Amino acid sequence: MPEVKGPYLGMKIPEDLCFSTDAGRRCFRDYRGKWLLLFSHPGDFTPVCTTEFIAFAKKYEEFKKRGVELLGLSVDTDISHIEWKRQIKQLWGVEIPFPIISDVPDFQVANLFNAIPPGTTATVRMVALIDPELKLVWFALYPLTNGRNIDEILRIIDAIQFTYKYGYATPADWRPGDPVIVPPPHTYEEAEKRLKEAGIECKTWWFCTKKL
Repeated sequence: MPEVKGPYLGMKIPEDLCFSTDAGRRCFRDYRGKWLLLFSHPGDFTPVCTTEFIAFAKKYEEFKKRGVELLGLSVDTDISHIEWKRQIKQLWGVEIPFPIISDVPDFQVANLFNAIPPGTTATVRMVALIDPELKLVWFALYPLTNGRNIDEILRIIDAIQFTYKYGYATPADWRPGDPVIVPPPHTYEEAEKRLKEAGIECKTWWFCTKKL
């Protein structure tokens, strides 16, 4: 079979890939055993990116409650990251508490996630959720012109972590406390049994939910 190039769900992140940040040298192996949200932005000192970083900073404790580390990414230098953070604090009164990768000059992290479209030199608004085993479990791209919804990022993290813990799938717009999807049966006998099963609610044999 031909080699599959990333990013793809289940892709193993190379733990020995190291990079410079405004908080010092880091490697992906430093995040083993933790949840990591890696998110790229087109450039420092840009309006949409600034609103996003302020929004991530304001929800920083919500990510920490979920055991999720935040890590920014762009092809700007460490010096640029430092000054941008300082100006955000001076102008908006918001401290940016997470590191930002300086992915220059070789763009090794951005290229791993195909975050720089052909013919461009800036990273798009990529979001990558990496599990404690350094596997990619969620990936999304946003246009340069439109900022991300931080509450939706937290919602999908809740859903994925719930599935990891309990094994159930979650329906559209699911939030903690909502009913979850019971896996459908795969034999005629199991289908008949499912409709009589206690503690679940079924529309039909293949669509059942339950409260946990």
